[in-house]
Amino acid sequence: MDSANQNMNLGEAAGCFLSSLPADEREISRQVVYRFVRWFGWKRPLMRLTAPEIANYAGRVSSSDADHVKKLDLVRDFLAHAKKAGWTKSNLAIHLKAKKRKGKATSRSRQASLETISLTQHGYDEMKKELAALKSKRPQIIDDIHRAAADKDFKENAPLAAAREDLSYLEGRIKKLEEMLKSAVLISDQPKVTPKASIGDGIVFLDLASGEELRYTIVSPREVDPAKGKISSASPIGKAIIGRAQGDIIEIKVPAGRLRYQIKQVGGRLT
Repeated sequence: MDSANQNMNLGEAAGCFLSSLPADEREISRQVVYRFVRWFGWKRPLMRLTAPEIANYAGRVSSSDADHVKKLDLVRDFLAHAKKAGWTKSNLAIHLKAKKRKGKATSRSRQASLETISLTQHGYDEMKKELAALKSKRPQIIDDIHRAAADKDFKENAPLAAAREDLSYLEGRIKKLEEMLKSAVLISDQPKVTPKASIGDGIVFLDLASGEELRYTIVSPREVDPAKGKISSASPIGKAIIGRAQGDIIEIKVPAGRLRYQIKQVGGRLT
C-alpha cells in the first residue's frame, strides 16, 4: 500500500469513488455517501476509521431513517470500493449492518424500555449539549431549504434534496434525544479500577492479527461516541469484553471469520 493511499482522507476517497460511477448511479449515491463523510469529517484519514465506528454509524442511521437499508447498501459499496482500491487495510463494509426494525406492535415495549435509561452525569450533560447544538442548526437548514426551493429547476436540484434529508435526520435525532433525556436515570461515572470489565471502564486490548493496540471506554448504548473511543456495552466488542479480565483473549465473530483480541488493561475511563 503506497503512501498516497495511506494518506487518503474521506472527502478525497468519496470524490474518487463517485467519479468512477456512471452518471445516473453517481447522482443516487452522492447524497448518501456525502452524508457518511460529513458524519466522520471530510478530512478524517480513511485508514483511521475503525470497525466499531462503522457499526455504530449503521445503528444510528437505522434508528432514524425509514429508508436505511438502501442507503446503507450505497455506503457499503463505497467502503468495499475503498478496500479494493487499497485505501483501507480491511473491508469495513462488513461491519455496516442494518438493525432489524420491529413492527408497531412493539411500540409499547419500546416506550417502556425508555423509562429506565442509565446514563452517567457526563453522558447526560453531553447529550444536552448535542440537543442544544442540533436545535441551533435547525433555522439554518430551514433557510437552506427555502433558498434551494427558490431554484425552479427541481429536476437537478440536488441542494434541495440534500437540505431536506438533513432536516429529516436533524428532527429525528432531536426527538430521540428529548425522549432519552426525559427517561434518563443517572449513575456514577467516577473512574474506577476493577478486575473485570464493566460499563464505565477504559479497556486497552491488542489485535492479535495485526498487533495494533486499541483503546476504548465501555459505555451504555446511549452514550456511544466513536470519535472519543466510547463504544456500546451492547456492541459485539462490548458484549465480549464485559466481565472479562486482564490477560483474557476474546473472540468476535464477523462475516469474514473471527477477530481475536487480548485484554491488556482494565482500568478507569480513558482520556
